[in-house]
Amino acid sequence: MPTLFVGHGNPMNAILDNQWTRGWTEMARTIRKPKSILMLSAHWYLPGSYTTANHDPKTIHDFGGFAQALFDVQYRAPGNPGLANRVSAMLSHCDSQPRSDWGLDHGTWSVLCKMYPEADVPVIQLSIDARATFEQHLKIGRTLAPLRDEGILIMGSGNLVHNLRSALHQMRANDQSVPNWARHFDDEASRALKQGDNDFLAEAPTTEEGRMCHPSPDHYIPLLYAAGAADSNDPVSFPVEGFELGLSMRCVRFG
Repeated sequence: MPTLFVGHGNPMNAILDNQWTRGWTEMARTIRKPKSILMLSAHWYLPGSYTTANHDPKTIHDFGGFAQALFDVQYRAPGNPGLANRVSAMLSHCDSQPRSDWGLDHGTWSVLCKMYPEADVPVIQLSIDARATFEQHLKIGRTLAPLRDEGILIMGSGNLVHNLRSALHQMRANDQSVPNWARHFDDEASRALKQGDNDFLAEAPTTEEGRMCHPSPDHYIPLLYAAGAADSNDPVSFPVEGFELGLSMRCVRFG
């Protein structure tokens, strides 16, 4: 299987038909159907490494102030407790543990409802350990890489540029321009991705521009898992590119 990073953006994309959602749908068509999906979502970011071991993970509406139609969405993909336990075992050096008090947050289901609308692919989430360094996140991705050979799709969901305060300011001002710092960071990260320069990817969010693009690193780190799980021979492509309110909606495919 390839590994993927998806820029998920606005939760409303789950119920909209636009260039981003059509890109996600087409992306799914270009790969064979996975046996299971292992998702790293920006919205399960906490001190600890956990996997969702639910048989029937709930749809988590972890936001407020949106249309009722969005809260009505239920993505009823099955879980895979066996895979959750195995991933935790693979990450025993991180003291990873399975748990059943989480489910599928909108970083996961808002994308998968467009990629796999039948919800017939089992899905588990792996939390992002806020205590880990960027280099450690890459190493965790490398540890998980063997799952690819078993038909498991490793995915990260976040945004390559995600300054929410700036995005809200642009929305209120009806400003669709792309800040220079956002475009430059997106361009440089894309170059590094094409070159397989993981050292750059681990360093980028610590720079002044990186901190501007990511006041919190939660939406950037999922990219490191996808990059870490990639092989040096994997071709890198960008099935979706562009900005929405200064947020990079770029998707990355490795392999």
